[in-house]
Amino acid sequence: MSKRFRFLIVLGILALCFVFLLPSIRWYFWTPRQDQARALAPRERIRAYASGTALEHLENLVSLARAGGDMPPELSFLTREARSVYRASRQSLPERWTAAAVLRAFSRQEAFTMIETHYREQIFALRDLQRSAVQLGLDLSGGLSIVLQADTNALRERLGQNLTDADREDAIERALDVLNSRIDRFGLTEPVIRRQGTDQIYVEIPGTADPERINDIIMGRGSLTFHIMDEDATAMFNALYNANPAAVFDARGELINPGIVPADVILRGVFERDEFGLDVHRRNAQGNRDFVAVKREIGLDGNHIRSAEVRQNPDPMVRTPIVAFNLDPEGGEIFYRLTSANVNRPLVIVMEDRVRSIATIREPIRDTVSLSGFAADEARNIALMLRTAALPVELQVVNQQSIGASLGEDTIRRGLNALLLGITLVLVFMLFYYKAAGINAVVAQLLNFYIMFSVLSAFNFTLTLPAIAGFILTIGMATDASVIIFERIKEELRLGKSRKAAVELGFDKAFWAIMDSNITTFIAALFLSQLGTGPIRGFAVALAIGVFSSVFTSLFVSRLMFDFGTDVLRSKNLSISWVPIRANDQTVKGTN
Repeated sequence: MSKRFRFLIVLGILALCFVFLLPSIRWYFWTPRQDQARALAPRERIRAYASGTALEHLENLVSLARAGGDMPPELSFLTREARSVYRASRQSLPERWTAAAVLRAFSRQEAFTMIETHYREQIFALRDLQRSAVQLGLDLSGGLSIVLQADTNALRERLGQNLTDADREDAIERALDVLNSRIDRFGLTEPVIRRQGTDQIYVEIPGTADPERINDIIMGRGSLTFHIMDEDATAMFNALYNANPAAVFDARGELINPGIVPADVILRGVFERDEFGLDVHRRNAQGNRDFVAVKREIGLDGNHIRSAEVRQNPDPMVRTPIVAFNLDPEGGEIFYRLTSANVNRPLVIVMEDRVRSIATIREPIRDTVSLSGFAADEARNIALMLRTAALPVELQVVNQQSIGASLGEDTIRRGLNALLLGITLVLVFMLFYYKAAGINAVVAQLLNFYIMFSVLSAFNFTLTLPAIAGFILTIGMATDASVIIFERIKEELRLGKSRKAAVELGFDKAFWAIMDSNITTFIAALFLSQLGTGPIRGFAVALAIGVFSSVFTSLFVSRLMFDFGTDVLRSKNLSISWVPIRANDQTVKGTN
C-alpha cells in the first residue's frame, strides 16, 4: 500500500470522525447554556415559551406597523413568506419591507402561527442536536433516580385470581424486559434498571430531570386495550353534546346524567398529538371535544401483543403505510372470536382511557393484525405505542430523586484533570525518553483520543466516570504499543540496519505482540459488556473502542509518520535514544 493511499485513508478517517464529533462540539461548545436549558425543558414549557414569544413578537410587530417601523431582524423569515404571498397573489412588491407591508400579507392568526412554528422548530432542532451529541451519565450530568412499585393488587383483579409467587416473579421479569427495551435502546445509554426487593424496580436515567422521562417509562402501564365501538350510542351522545356542551359534564369532567349512555358503554375522549408532541383532545366539526362510546367489556388486552412494526402497503396504488402487530396464541384466539363477531364494525384502541386509534374490522383476524389509513409519522407512533405501551403489571412511582448536575460538574472536572494529567505525563515521558521519535507517540495518542470520542458521539454512547476510566486505561495500552515498536526499532539499529530497514522490521516484529495483547483485552471487554450492566458496561465499551483506535494509531498512523520522514523528508538519522546505539560494538552513525 503506497504512502499516498495510506495518507488519504488517515485523512478520510479523521474527516469522518470530525463529522461524528461535530454534533457534540455544536451542543457543548457552540450552544449557549440558556438555549440548552430551553431545549431540555418539558414539552409543556416549550409550548408555553414558543406561544408566549410568538405573541410578544406579534404585538411588537403590530406596534411597529402602526408607527411605520421596519421589520425586526429576528423576524426576517416573515419577510420571505410575505414576498411569496405577494407574488402568488400577483401583487406588486413594496419598495421597502416595513412591518405594515409584511402584516398585510397575513392574517393575525397566520402571523402568530408562523412565528410560533419558527421558535418551535428552533427548539426541536436543538433537541435533535442534543440526542446526536455525546450523552453524559448520571454520575456526570445528574438525572433521575426512580423507584417503581408493582401494583400486584391491580394485577390480581385483572386476572381474576389470586397470584402465586411464580405469577409475581413472571410479571416483574416481564416488566424489567419492557423497561429495558424502552430505555436501553442501545448497548450504552447507561440507564441502571434492576430489581429491588420482591415487587419494586429501581431505575436511574441520566440527564436533565425531566418529568416526561418518567411518563415515558410508565406510559401504558397495563392499560392498552381494544374495544368495539357502539356506533348508535356514539351518534346519540354526540348529538346531545353538540346541542348543549355545558349541560353534559360537570366541573370534574364527569357525566351529569350517566343515563344518557347505555350501562354497557363507556365514553372515551379521542386524543391526538399536536405540533409539540403533546396529547390534546381532538375537536369535532362543531369545535367541541370529540368522544366515542365503546363497549365496557375489553375485547383484547394489550399484553397479548408480541411485536409491532410499520410496513409498506401491499397495494401499489396506496402509498400510506400499515401498522402490523402479532399476538400470542391466546391473544390470537381471543381476537379471532372478537373480529369474527364484529366484521365491518369500528375497533377502538384505548390507552390510559384515551382513544388513540380507530380502525374498521374488514374480516376475522387471528394472529397478525394490520391497521391502515395513517400517515407515516402517525403509523410510527402507533407501532411504538403497541410495542411498549402495555406492561404486564401496573407500575407506580413511590420514590423519585433528582440528582443535580453540580456534583457531576465537579466529577467531570476531577475526571478530566486526571485524564489530562495522565496524558501529559505519558507524553512528556515519551518525548523525553525517545526524543524526536516520541513525537510519533504523542501524535498517535492525541489521534487515539480524537477517534475514541468521535466513535462515542457517532453511536450516541453515554460518557460516565467508568467510561473515562476505560479511556485512561487505553493511554497505557497505546503507550505500551509505542514502546514495543520503538524498542524493536532500536534492536534493528543495533544490528546495523538503516533507518528504513529498522523501521520496517521493527513494525513487522512488533505487530503480533501488539495484536495479541489487544485481542485478549478486547475479549475481556466483550465479556464485560455482555455480562455487566450500567457502569461496568460503560467501562467495557469504552475499553473496546480504545483497543481499536489505539491499534490503528500505533500500527498505521505511527508507521506512516516514520515512512514520511524516511521517504519524503529523506532523513537518514533516527532520533530515538539518548544512549548511542552500537552495531557489532561500533557506534551506528546517523543515530543520536
